[in-house]
Amino acid sequence: GGERVRVRGVIYDGDGLPVPDAVVEIWQADTQGRYATDPDGQATADAELMGFGRVPTDAQGAYEFRTVKPGRVQHPSGQLQAPHLSVIVFMRGLLKPVHSRLYFPDEPSNATDPVLAAVPEQRRRTLIANKGPENVLEWDVRMQGVNETVFFSY
Repeated sequence: GGERVRVRGVIYDGDGLPVPDAVVEIWQADTQGRYATDPDGQATADAELMGFGRVPTDAQGAYEFRTVKPGRVQHPSGQLQAPHLSVIVFMRGLLKPVHSRLYFPDEPSNATDPVLAAVPEQRRRTLIANKGPENVLEWDVRMQGVNETVFFSY
């Protein structure tokens, strides 16, 4: 169940060129804000949702996946986070993958999300998808340069 979403975008390198050989990986909670397993490895989420996906980019650097909009999960501070997808990008030239987040447009709880609040206001838009045609969410990842996507270290 839940609101079905399609997300698509392009991965751009530091020169602004599409990356044809990247891999985009997502991790997410189910519609009730539960991850597939708890810290002890016990199943907790909707059995129909894996909570994980991985897709390669095509020759034009584009990726696309379909999922459901996740519910809100608790931040370590105890505050509820806005619905989001955790995103990991693997690509040539990186010794380690980069971590980011995709937030949903027109989501009221974005205003109180503790992670978004920690990001400088002018850079937050790099984490929020845009509504494209046919309700597809569009979210490009820019590895460096102007409009570089915000990345997190874990």
